[in-house]
Order: sequence, then C-alpha cells, then structure tokens
Amino acid sequence: MSRAQNYKVFVVEDNDWFNKMIVHSLSQNPDITVRSFFNGADLLKSLHEVPNVITLDYKLPDTTGNVLLQKIKEYNSNIEVIIISEQDDIEVAVELLKQGAYDYLVKSPDMHSRLFNNVNNLLKKSSLEDRIEYLQNEVERKFTFSNTIIGQSKAILDIFSLLQKASSSNINVSITGETGTGKELVAKAIHYNSDRKNKPFVAVNMSAIPKELVESELFGHEKGAFTGAIEKRKGKFLEANGGTIFLDEIAEMDLSLQSKLLRVLQEREVTPVGSNTPIKIDCKLIIATHQDLKHLVDEKKFREDLFFRIMGLKINLPPLRDRGHDVLLIAKKHIEEFCKSNQMPIKTLSEKACQKLLSYPFPGNVRELKTVIEVAVVMSDNDEIEDHHIMFQHSDLITQITNDELTLREYTYKIIRIMLSKYNDDIPKVSKILDISPATIYRVLKEFNH
Repeated sequence: MSRAQNYKVFVVEDNDWFNKMIVHSLSQNPDITVRSFFNGADLLKSLHEVPNVITLDYKLPDTTGNVLLQKIKEYNSNIEVIIISEQDDIEVAVELLKQGAYDYLVKSPDMHSRLFNNVNNLLKKSSLEDRIEYLQNEVERKFTFSNTIIGQSKAILDIFSLLQKASSSNINVSITGETGTGKELVAKAIHYNSDRKNKPFVAVNMSAIPKELVESELFGHEKGAFTGAIEKRKGKFLEANGGTIFLDEIAEMDLSLQSKLLRVLQEREVTPVGSNTPIKIDCKLIIATHQDLKHLVDEKKFREDLFFRIMGLKINLPPLRDRGHDVLLIAKKHIEEFCKSNQMPIKTLSEKACQKLLSYPFPGNVRELKTVIEVAVVMSDNDEIEDHHIMFQHSDLITQITNDELTLREYTYKIIRIMLSKYNDDIPKVSKILDISPATIYRVLKEFNH
C-alpha cells in the first residue's frame, strides 16, 4: 500500500472544541485518516503508527510544542509537523521552522482553510513521491540484465557476467557489435543497475550530429559564442553530471574533437565554447561502435591515446545468427509485448514458423527480428503465427546472392550491384548501408569493368 493511500494525520490539541473543528475540517478529504490527541504523552505512545502529518498545539498541558517537535523528529524525521499557536510570535515561528516544522499557523478565522491546504499539499507531494518511486522501480525492473538481454546461449550468459562487473564500478565501458544488437539497451542496463541509477542517463548518437555542432552539443556554449548561439547551453556532459553519458557510434567523431574529448576525460572537466572557465564533471562513460576502432587507429583515423582511454571494459555483443535458440526466446518476448501494447490476445509460433526463424541469418539482428515479429502478429488472423506470416525484407537479397557458387570478390561485386540497383545507384547511401567507403565501391565496379 502506498503512503498516499493510507495517509494518516494526528491532531494534537487540548481544547476539545478546537480539536473537533480541526478533525472535522481535515476529514473532508476522504483520502485522509484523522486521529486526535489531547496531550503530548498520548501522542508519543502512538508514534509507532507513523503518521504522515502531525498538527501540534504549541501549548499543551504536559509539554510545549518545541520539546514535542524535537522528540517527533528524533523518532522519525520524515513525519511533517504543523505547529498551531495562539500567539503570532515571529521569533518563535522562525526557531520552530529551523527545528524542522513544516509550517507555523496562528489560530484565526482563516486558519482551518490554510491548514486544510497545507495537509492536502503534503498529500499531493506524497502521491507524487509514490509515483516517482513506482516509476523508478519500473525502470529498474525493465533494465534488469535478464529483461534487457533475452537469451540462454553461452554467449549471452558470458555477457551477463560482464554487465555485472561494468555496473559495480566506475570503469569506462566500450560496447561493440553489429548494428541492431542492442548496444544502447545494454548501456541503459549498466546505468540502471549501478549506483548512478537515480541520476541522468544521456545518450548521444555521434553520427546524427553535424560535425560543426558536435563540440557545442557535448560541452555546451556561452550565449553569443558563435552565430546562432542565442542562449547559453550546458551540453550533454553537464546534463549527465552525476550519471552516465553514452556516446554511440564514437568512431564518427572528427579527429580534431577527439583531442578535446581526451582532455575532458583526463581532467574530468569541460569548458563550454566561448568560455575560459572549466567546469568539473563526474559521469560514467560508455561508448559504442559497430566499427573496429583498433583498425581505425592503425589507419590514423582514430587517436590511439583516446582509444586506450575509452576502451575500459569491453563488451562485444554477438550477432543474432550466432545465438541459436535465443532467436525463439526473443521472438516470443516481442510477441507478448506487442500483443499487450495493442490489446490483442497473445499469439504463439507454429513449429514451421519457429524453423523459419531459426534458418534465417538476421542481418539486422534483434532490431530486424522485432520488426518481422510485429508484421507477423498483424498478418496472423488467429492465435497462431504460421510460417507464411514470417516475412523477411532481405530474403530476396539472400537468395540472389547465394544461388551461385562465387569467389569472395565476385560475391562482393554482386552485393554492390544488387544494392545499387535497389537504391537507384545512390553510391553514398549504399556505402553507408554496407559500411564500406565510396572509393571501395568505385574500385570494385572498375575491376569488373562497370
């Protein structure tokens, strides 16, 4: 039961008429349970019931408000105390507020409405705190390792061990793996299972930020630092202060900015664009890439000193095709989630549908599997998903490529030709999809006289 659902208010007032008036006023809210006392001794005997709020008459027959306030706060500092007095004494009020009283009210015609508003505000605050606590628990549940990465293959069980190590310290973490393997989900799981879980998790996709804006995006800028800087911005590192910053596709970072990032990591401080004043930061760094950073270092496209600084604990996510029957576990999980979110009866996979899923290599990994499953659920007209409901967008490509026995060079050429045909000879787009340079595409085409 939440605090707000069982909200208790104790009224301590020795004047019988005034006591009843306060109880009557607060009882107008059906969410509040009110109990009255006429002296301090009886109240202290009942503190084990842990009321949320105590309205406390400053002058009682057996004690005074300041003495009783101190004892209440010593017993449980979370109990809110509202002092009610006949005297409008500023010095006394200030002293009581310093000791932890929530408010000091003087007995007057409008006191009941003020008291009612005070208690209702505290109730709303308690409801909000309950809601925040619930959401935090939901986030933690969602990002438990077993909920984040579904699977029982040896490759995945090995990953669980690394995730535990990554979460239990402030070591930098580097996550590698093909596109669609769930690198950001893993980064979130590390954050929400660490001591930083109640602090921000800030994700930055380096490939999605124009090069000229990366420095400002990461480190912030002062107003007027450059054309278009119409207001001050603190940047992603400061947004993540105390928590975790996740730099996805780190390989896309320009060399000139790599040196600035290295300095930030070494000094643990950022200097916004247009400022000369560094600001201290404390955030855990997690990076991710689908590229081979060591290879980029060898090609002088990535700084070696930054490479060694950011690698930390390396977690390599296996592609879905190497995870065996994990495919079916993930598929069933996505079926349940999709059906629940769309208020549909939970569907099952037929044996042939399972075999079809297991025989497909999933070049788009978990991301592709999720899309395939969602389409299959929609296409199925009953409570079972058949094999013909499982449709792969790349199946035609796989068939075209593997029909003939070719050399690796010939396969490379064939893949490039198929993709160019599919995307209207858009070489930059095909280059990005295949993760090869445009120069490589031109060289292969030239080699085969096209």
